[in-house]
Amino acid sequence: MNFENFGTIISRYFSMIRTFMFLMLGILYMSAHAQDTLKTMELPEFIAEAKRNADYEKRYQKLVRDVPYAKVAGFRFQLLEQNLQLLPTEKAKKEYLKRTEEAIKEQFMDDLMGLTLSQGKLLIKLIHRETGKDTYTLLKQYRGGLTAMYWQGLAKVFNADLHNEYNPVEDWQIEQIIAGLAME
Repeated sequence: MNFENFGTIISRYFSMIRTFMFLMLGILYMSAHAQDTLKTMELPEFIAEAKRNADYEKRYQKLVRDVPYAKVAGFRFQLLEQNLQLLPTEKAKKEYLKRTEEAIKEQFMDDLMGLTLSQGKLLIKLIHRETGKDTYTLLKQYRGGLTAMYWQGLAKVFNADLHNEYNPVEDWQIEQIIAGLAME
């Protein structure tokens, strides 16, 4: 394999990842401006005791750092879906999606450029948590099946999966962090 080609492939991959993240953040951005109320549900609280050591603290602080878009994403997605239902034609819907993607790119470009692979994987889970749909399904719905397959293949190259779903039992730490953010 030619290393010059490999560098080009990696560069294109990260460019595509940024575009995908901008689309998802656009959905979140549009949802944030909804004037409708969201149904909330009280979850039973539980306390998990964990061994306090340096590695645990480091992993936990990394999660705290990496959970910035969870609530905003779900809210924006709901707004996007509501607005799309109000639009009369397919052309108007496509134009709305295009403008939303551009707004997301403009607002969140710097944040997305700095995402690590683990942050991207976490964002995939958080998108599922907030929207109820995995990232692959959202891409397929809004960008088409071929685009979704392309991104899934690219994600697999980097040991990621757009079908990943949020599991509140396995991801209990993330849930606690999000609950803590809601209290602030």
